[in-house]
Amino acid sequence: MKNGVIGIDWGTTHRRAYLLGEGGALVEERADDQGLLAARGRFAEAFDAIVQGWPREWPVVMSGMVGAASGWQEAPYLEASTPLTALSRHLVPLKHAPQGRRIALVPGYRWIGPNGEVDVMRGEETQLLGALVLGQSDGWVVLPGTHSKWVRLEHGAMQGWRTYMTGELFALLGQQGTLAGLIGPDDVPAAFEAGLLAAGRGALSHAIFGCRAKVVTGRMPTEYARSYLSGLLIGAEWGDTRPSPRTVTVVAAGALASAYGEAARHHGSTPVVLEPRAVYLAALATLQEGMEK
Repeated sequence: MKNGVIGIDWGTTHRRAYLLGEGGALVEERADDQGLLAARGRFAEAFDAIVQGWPREWPVVMSGMVGAASGWQEAPYLEASTPLTALSRHLVPLKHAPQGRRIALVPGYRWIGPNGEVDVMRGEETQLLGALVLGQSDGWVVLPGTHSKWVRLEHGAMQGWRTYMTGELFALLGQQGTLAGLIGPDDVPAAFEAGLLAAGRGALSHAIFGCRAKVVTGRMPTEYARSYLSGLLIGAEWGDTRPSPRTVTVVAAGALASAYGEAARHHGSTPVVLEPRAVYLAALATLQEGMEK
């Protein structure tokens, strides 16, 4: 890379900023809770806060919900047929960027299936580009999170994907409704495994209610409920992917990486885990090249 670059992964509730020096070395990383919801109506101010003290002449690449219709400026969806390798040629300049800043938004993608099904992504395309740069050009790539995505790649091109509201459902069920009082802080591997097994035995909503029934009838300890529910929700993703792939690339870290890795092995798949930071930085280096052309 000729110069340094600033990358911001700006999500719905959180964001993370990276300062890369010449040659792509990570100089500094910052994170806060000023995501789309908190920064709405004050994006310029929120931007200045997270990049304070960083070189104004270096280009900035922003991905995620900051480019949504409700974000700072909309970066329209690309069709799924657009190669990930072409993403740097479709960056959208920020029209009213702070003075002295050159800022580009990464567009999202949309998928329209043969039966009219529709799916979208915004932010994950950057992770997928990074995974591609790191050598994952074929097979299933799983991006766990609030809205987990399963993306099938062939020769570096997306052949479709499915989004699951796994993280959002887990958070809502743990905070509201009849399960809320049962969900504690404990992680119990045996309960997670039991949830994975139960996920394939019927409709998901029925299985979720079964979590409550097991606890209130004394068939399952309360401290098992959190892991059991996690296993149910993650297992439902796997149940929708048949046959199970021989290998699956998981872009995650910490507890999520462990959970999806265990689910993969449970279903006879070999997980290949990529660390999200490494994936993002690999993509950022590629996207910067598009700004310099």
